[in-house]
Amino acid sequence: MILTVTANTAVDKRYVTEHFQAGEVNRVKSVALSAGGKGLNVSRAASIAGEEVLATGFLGGHNGRLIEELLAGDGIRGDFVWCKGESRDCINIWDETLRTQTEFLEPGFEIGKEDEARLAEKFESCIDRAGVVTISGSVPRGSGAHLYGQLLEIAKKHGKKAILDTSGQLLADSIAFRPYMIKPNIDEIRMLTGMPMDNMDDILAAAKKLHGAGISCVVISLGASGAVMSCEEGAWQVVVPKVDAVNTVGCGDSMIGGFAVATERGLSMPEALRFAASVSTAAAMTPGTGTYRPEDQAAVFEKISLKVLN
Repeated sequence: MILTVTANTAVDKRYVTEHFQAGEVNRVKSVALSAGGKGLNVSRAASIAGEEVLATGFLGGHNGRLIEELLAGDGIRGDFVWCKGESRDCINIWDETLRTQTEFLEPGFEIGKEDEARLAEKFESCIDRAGVVTISGSVPRGSGAHLYGQLLEIAKKHGKKAILDTSGQLLADSIAFRPYMIKPNIDEIRMLTGMPMDNMDDILAAAKKLHGAGISCVVISLGASGAVMSCEEGAWQVVVPKVDAVNTVGCGDSMIGGFAVATERGLSMPEALRFAASVSTAAAMTPGTGTYRPEDQAAVFEKISLKVLN
């Protein structure tokens, strides 16, 4: 089983428009709702691959109940900590004509120490049933890296591999707790290492630097150019085929879902990288967030190549 943590859950709303213009009245052609927050996108991607998933995190209010319903509709079990306040909305506007995406991300409600303690208790009560854990996204107001640090320490105590996917200062502070895997992008890796990232040598050196600091697997996302991985077994760049992308929101989360599935199945690190990249690429081909068609994933997987890096 894969256990996913989404501290800052959301109702994701995708508006499809034509010629979206700021400051003007914009007509929406269609609306799609999904249970959101990065960890719930991870949950959906792993579930589509056929794995059993249990999702936890914080929920609140009417939106919290809607998130539970949407998650159940995806066939995913949830066991959440309920808080005062209302779970947030996140809006993604897709302009069909210009093929651009605009996002509005609400901050979410505020939590206290008691809420954090309840999540840690629930996480520990579930973790023995899990083969791998993912911790994704931002934390609610009132919290910080200490929350993720506590969860990572619990995972370590129980001998579970924990994949961490967050950003900014939260990422910088959380890696001190040595998660099994992180997946920063180029901007984040610049922040973490202070290195320029002007070429592949810089990128590989940065990945190796973080790996050498005690993180078992470092994956640096290169967007449409694939990703670079450094781990105990070696270093690789994965090269993905060009596809007609219709929704790139949640593709990074889908990659984390792919890595969680690969880890649960005991795949080698090169095959895990190929599989995760194929899930992420297939997700870009699908209008939904954190979802993909298995036939797209299988077709993309066959076209993916790996380069061994020195």
